[in-house]
Formats: sequence, C-alpha cells, structure tokens
Amino acid sequence: MEYNVTIEEENKEIANRYKDLLKGTYEVLSKEDKELIRKAFDIALDAHSKQRRKTGEPYIFHPIAVAKIVAMEIGLGATSIAAALLHDVVEDTDYTIDDMEQLFGETIARIVNGLTKISRLNKAQDASIQAENFRKMLLTLHDDVRVILIKIADRLHNMQTMDAMPAHKQVKIASETLYIYAPLAHRLGLYNIKTELEDLGLKYTEPEVFKDIVTKIKESKEEQQKYLETFANTLKQGLDQEQFKYDIKGRFKSIYSIRRKMRNQNVTFDEVYDKFAIRIIFTPTSKDEKFDAWKIYSIVTDYFKPNPSRLRDWISQPKSTGYEALHITVVGPDAQWVEVQIRSERMNEIAEKGYAAHFKYKQGNSNESGLEAWLNRLKESLENQSLNAVDFVEEFKLNLYSKEIYVFTPKGDLKSLPKDASALDFAFSIHTDVGLKCRGAKVNGKLVPLSHTLKSGDQIEVITSSTNKPNARWLDFVITARAKTKIRAALKDEEKQIAEEGKAILMRKLRHLKINFNDKIVNELVVYFKLRTSFDLFFRFGNGAIDNTQLKAFVSQRNSTFLNFFKTKLRRNNTSSKEIIDTEEVTHKYDALVFGKEEEKLDYKLSKCCNPIPGDKVFGFLTINEGIKVHKKNCPNAISLQSNYAYRIMQAKWIDSTKQDFKVILHISGVDNKGIVNNVTGIISSSNDVFIHSINITGDEGVFDGKISVSVKNSSQLSKLIKSIQKVDGVKKIERVNSL
Repeated sequence: MEYNVTIEEENKEIANRYKDLLKGTYEVLSKEDKELIRKAFDIALDAHSKQRRKTGEPYIFHPIAVAKIVAMEIGLGATSIAAALLHDVVEDTDYTIDDMEQLFGETIARIVNGLTKISRLNKAQDASIQAENFRKMLLTLHDDVRVILIKIADRLHNMQTMDAMPAHKQVKIASETLYIYAPLAHRLGLYNIKTELEDLGLKYTEPEVFKDIVTKIKESKEEQQKYLETFANTLKQGLDQEQFKYDIKGRFKSIYSIRRKMRNQNVTFDEVYDKFAIRIIFTPTSKDEKFDAWKIYSIVTDYFKPNPSRLRDWISQPKSTGYEALHITVVGPDAQWVEVQIRSERMNEIAEKGYAAHFKYKQGNSNESGLEAWLNRLKESLENQSLNAVDFVEEFKLNLYSKEIYVFTPKGDLKSLPKDASALDFAFSIHTDVGLKCRGAKVNGKLVPLSHTLKSGDQIEVITSSTNKPNARWLDFVITARAKTKIRAALKDEEKQIAEEGKAILMRKLRHLKINFNDKIVNELVVYFKLRTSFDLFFRFGNGAIDNTQLKAFVSQRNSTFLNFFKTKLRRNNTSSKEIIDTEEVTHKYDALVFGKEEEKLDYKLSKCCNPIPGDKVFGFLTINEGIKVHKKNCPNAISLQSNYAYRIMQAKWIDSTKQDFKVILHISGVDNKGIVNNVTGIISSSNDVFIHSINITGDEGVFDGKISVSVKNSSQLSKLIKSIQKVDGVKKIERVNSL
C-alpha cells in the first residue's frame, strides 16, 4: 500500500500519536515526567526528521510506537519512555552518547548506549557471530535490565511492521525472534508480548500454516462466542449467589501454541483438544484473595468435572516471574476440555504487565530499581562467559523456558528450581561452597546420589564433606546455569593447579635427563604427544597420564639422527606440518569413547551411515552380528533405531581420558587377618582422587576373596594404588578384572 499524505496531515498524525502515548501510560506521570518525555520527543523528532521507514512513513512513528509498548504493555516509567523515544538517535543520527548524557543525564545515556551497542550487532549472518551478538545483548542485563525490556518493545514493533521488508530478511528476523526474544519475554513475565512475538514469528517462518490456523480460528469465532456464553451462564448463578464481582473472558490458545501441539502430537487442528481457555477475573470480596480464588474453584468444579492431574496452583507459590493464578482443566459443555484460569484483578494485571505490576503491588509503586533482586536468577545464567557463544546462548535459553518445581529445605523453607533439577543443583542453589563440598543428599529422609532428580514437594538435606572435590561427571546431570558455571570454574582451577605441579615435575625430569627446559623443548613435546597446548602437556604430567617411560621414549627418538633428518625436512615444509597438527586438533581433544552409566571402554565400530568423529554427540547400538555400532545422535537412522530398538540403545560419549575418571574392578584375595578390609579401604580412601563405588569381600576359614570397584584418573595412578595394596599384610594377590 502506497504511503501518500501531505506534510500537514503527517504533522497532525505525529501530534496525535504523541498524545496517545501520554494518555496510555501505565504509571501516573508527574509534571517533571511529562517535561522529560516531551524533551526526548522533540530531540527524537528533530534527529529523525530526514529519515523515512521502508513503508514511506516518517521514522518518528517507530520510536513513538516503541515508547507506547514500553509505557502501556510493559508498564515502565518516564525514564524508560524517554529512552525508548531516543533508542535509535545515536545509532542513526549525528547525536552522540555524550550529547545524551549532557541533555538527559547518566541513566538515560547508559540505556541508550546499551540499545545502540545491540543495534550495531544485528547485521551479522554467521551463526556463531549472531550468538556472540546475543551474548553481548544479554550481558547488558548486568548494566540495566531496561535495555532488554526496551529492546523487546523495539523488536515487537519491528515484527508488527515487517510487511514492507524483503522475504529473506523477514525470515531471518522472525527466526531470531522465536529463538531468543520470545523466550526472554516469557522469562520476564511479559506473556502477552511473548504470545504476539511467537505468532508473528510463525507468520513469517511458516506463512501457509499460519494463514491456515488463522482462517480456522476465524471460522470458529461465532461458535467460540456461543460456547463462552453457555459456560458463563452456567457459572453465573453460583458466582452471583456468593456476591462476586467478576468478568469471564474466553480466548483461543495462541496460533503458535496450537501449531506446536499439532507438530508435537502429530494431530490436525480439529484434534488439538484444549484450544480454548476461559479466564475468570474477580474483584476480591475479602482481604484474602487466595480464599476467594479457591471459593471460585469450588464453584467451577460444582458445575464442571475437573481433571485432577491438570490443577496448577500458582497462588500459594507464585512463579518466579511474579505470575499468580489458579489453573484448572475441566470437562465443559459438549464434553470438551477447557482450561479455566482464576485470577484477581491484581493477579491479572501482573500477568499482563509482568514485573512492573509485580513491583507496583509489592512496594506501593512501580520501582524499576527493585527489579535487580528479582532478576538475580536470570543473571546467574550470564555468569558463564567461558562457554563458546553458541553454547552460552543455548544454555541461557534452557534457563528461560524451564518449568519450575518447588522443594523444601530441612527447615521447611520453600525453594524453586527448574524441572528435572538434581540434588546437586539444589546444593548449589543454597550456596556455591555447599555445592562444591556436596557428597550426597537425603531426600524425604532417604539417602540418594547427587544425580537424583527432584520432584515438587521433596524435602532435601545436603550432606557435605570438607575433603570433597567437584568431578567432571557432575556436568552430565546438573541442569541449572549456576551449578554448571561453578563446577566448570572449580574444575578449571583444579586443572591449573595440576598443570603448575606438572610443569615443576617436567622441569625436574628434564634436568635429570640433562635437557634444558625451554619453549623449544616444550613445543617438541606438545607435537610428539599430539597435544594442542603447553597447558595440556603440563596437565598430563601433573596427573600422571604421561610417565617416565613415555618421556624416555621421546628423548631416545629426539636423539636419533633419523628423526633429526625428518625434523629438518619438516622445518622446510612448515605449512604441511601445521596442517597435520590442525587436522588432529579435534580428534585429540577426545581420546576415548565410553558406554553406559558406568562409562566402560568397550569394543565398537563407527557406523558408515553418519561417520561420527571424536567430539560428536553419539549413541551405541547393539547389532546382532557386528557388536556395538556407534551413530551420531542426529544420524538419519537415529529416530528409527531409537523408536524400534530402544532396548538395544546404549549411552555413549567421547571423553578426554586424562581429564576423566574411569572405573576399574580389582580382584583381591589373601589371608584373612584382623582388620584387613579396613587397611585396604584406608589406603584407597587416602589416595587422592580415588573413589570407591562398591566392595564385595567374603571370608572363609582364614582366607578372603572379593572385588572392589574404584574410580581412578589414569593407569599410572592405578598401578601406584595396586602397589600400595600389595604391601598390606595378608594380601596375596591383586589384579584388574573386567566385571563384578
């Protein structure tokens, strides 16, 4: 549609939109607030006066629209409204951040600067660069969360007005929106914005599907209205009798959520069973809203049969976003499942506005600075900057959409954790030190392993030990960003310590072999042992993965004239040697494949259909004639194998065995002296980084025989352990075996 209006009409429209913005603010604006917003508007109008949008409209329409979303739908105050009006000024015009600071002060300048940094990053196409941009955007949470709230408003308006853009840009922007902006809006309690972002995202990523669902929803509009009237009329009598003031609204589930159900459950539009939701919004009749909500619940269930497994009580324990409501699913008229949401007017406002309303009610006004404490959990997701950008964003997203469970501390305090959190996640949620020293937990009075998955209502007591250390295996079962970040940091610190010790050991050993310790010899050792860095080399000397024999083998090769001849040749052909090391870089990061929970090393073959390489996410498949075949998790045959032969699937993963514990079973026998088991277990317990998994020893007329399963770091640590046990009085034989 062509944009064609006179300058007078345009100016009139700008003035009307500005008045509309002031009329629709969520907060009551003071005289000073209005002056601040007017000043921001005047500067934005002047700065963008020569710019047009792709539609031909004046550019100022966009900042006004973003400010209106910020004011009405997110419910922020004058500072944020002014920053929203100015959000593109530094990016697109001659104004600088210094100008903003002089004109509006430090806070608005900081917010505009944060928004400008984000805008400059949006041009990249490459996935990892794009992820890096998202990381930078998310890190602005540490500076001022209003940056992200205004960015969400900016993205919403861009999505609402994207028709004039070329198709490839529409798909790119819509995909980004579904990938990060909708989950962010969800986590910040902006449910209306999240729904609109998802629906608009679907409109451009799957236009045919979107149109089809919209058409079907329109066709059933009349039917929907009749259904709502029938439902409301049935309840009216009961609600009126209890003298409730209420409003009953009906709505279709969002287009995006209907599409998700159609895809996940492989059903048609007509087969999605709970497309319809009904909301009862009541004015409290007493001071106790909770009492009123349950009273309405009992009225609804008097008329319609509830599904007990679908009751969600977000009033007794609100979501961490501040959301409160009672959700029940009932069998409505014509035997249709209907979700009924019961909310007070206050709860409804919080559900619509997210955190702004939450703080208005909590503190008597919408105190934006109070958001800091409320967002601490979200900020924890940003602590782990050591991850590569793609993993960082993926991990962050997991934390955005995770459903919550509620568990109790031994004192009866309630804590919220993401669904599927482990006992170890709980320990880290109490305190970092509690997590790092955690060696077990009691759940509802029973001793459980750290990997135990918690359920809502569990009471957990953490068992700690001052000698306990974090373990790389912990990363396999913790799911919270906090726990993962702290474990990785602790493992890194331990690795650094081991590497420092390893460096000292290597210097000592080289001195003994009459070889000078310098960068040249270190580089030769790195290449010889097919490692990537000097850190890897020192680490392996520190934990005993490289022993004296291997070092002597290197020295004898180095002294050989044959090798020197080749080294000269390799120097001449510098490029080819670099290529050799580079191609091995990925492969040598992972030097072993382990199977099952026990992480055993078994014989296997790599499948030809997907050609997995070290580092890929894989699984083992037990064939009838060819033993274990290893497939990539995204192998074309994976879904078929996992659904038809689930009993033959084995967990598998690539590891760097020098950084990973591995389990061994020792067969031990001898003369049954008094206290022999104590002596043996005492030696194992006093060995650093050796853990006992199980002991099975039996005595019979003066002799004993049994097996002990332990975790060790490497073969040299194992041989030292075996030598120590052999010295115990009474032990006659000790050897490594394959199974218990």
